[in-house]
Amino acid sequence: MEKIDNLDRKILGIVMKNARMASKDVAMECGVSRAAIHQRIQRMIDVNIITGSGYRVNPRLLGYRTCTYIGINLERGAMYKDVVPELEKIPEVVECHFTTGPYTMLIQLYARDNEHLMELLNDKIQTIHGVMGTETLISLDNSISREIPINTKIDDN
Repeated sequence: MEKIDNLDRKILGIVMKNARMASKDVAMECGVSRAAIHQRIQRMIDVNIITGSGYRVNPRLLGYRTCTYIGINLERGAMYKDVVPELEKIPEVVECHFTTGPYTMLIQLYARDNEHLMELLNDKIQTIHGVMGTETLISLDNSISREIPINTKIDDN
């Protein structure tokens, strides 16, 4: 695990709130040069502390009105490695987790409506070799959506 210091944490806290903030403004807020900001951000990208950047898109405005979580049970947990590539072929699947508990896997997907959701379940997900069953949970509202908090001070305790 790559160590990060207080300056890295401060930079992360700023850019996580606004990834489009100009480097000169981040530098000014942190009290360092713009070059230092560029170097630190690039290092954090290189060691996978920062794993992406981009825009958040509102799926509803693109016609995807149903956010769904689907618990998937497999014949054997080891089949996970074979099932993931099949799920990757379904563009509506936006997350996939190998889990403990009642499901082998948990996926999140967006569908246009309930009819589209039924097509995804019946014609795509449930036909994948190894899928034994699914349980569908429809999200009625997303009340919290945020990144993990960044403590600006390292606690050595």
